[in-house]
Amino acid sequence: MIEKFLKAKHWQIFMITFGLPFLIQIITIPMIIIGNDPTIMMNVFPIIMILFIGGFLGWFWSIGVGLQIKVPQDVKMKVKRFKVFLIIPLAYMLFISISMASIFNGAIEVGQEPNPGIIGSMVGIIVPLHLFSMFCIFYCLYFVAKTFKTVELQREATFSDFAGEFFMLWFFPIGIWVVQPKVNKMIEK
Repeated sequence: MIEKFLKAKHWQIFMITFGLPFLIQIITIPMIIIGNDPTIMMNVFPIIMILFIGGFLGWFWSIGVGLQIKVPQDVKMKVKRFKVFLIIPLAYMLFISISMASIFNGAIEVGQEPNPGIIGSMVGIIVPLHLFSMFCIFYCLYFVAKTFKTVELQREATFSDFAGEFFMLWFFPIGIWVVQPKVNKMIEK
């Protein structure tokens, strides 16, 4: 799977992460309006999130792990930490999308408001998890950008070397059009 992401064209990754979820939303919204059923979106939301997060973090995993064979021997990178920090947001997003969909879907079907105790406890759990997940994603941005630039320069890169790549990865919809063609060239060599 790593090689498929590394060899994929930029537009293919863009279509997996943005095009397909957007198409699903375009199809779903008229169904909600025509059927007057807001639960449709709650059922489709986890699918949209799984497609986006799976594509986004799958691409990160592919660059962070797949390019390690091209990193110079004298450069040591903390790949295990990267893997753990990448799995945490993935698990968090799966948890949040499925639990929120089931809570709100259940409340809409029953016709009553969600239990405030459940909502309060969910917020108490979600806020710290969300902040930690954000930290993990920023670390993954840092690691992937550093790996990318280390392979490109064939020496250990400093933040000033890979700051541009860091921000291109952060603003993923734009950066993918610049970063992925370079990744394709690295893999071809």
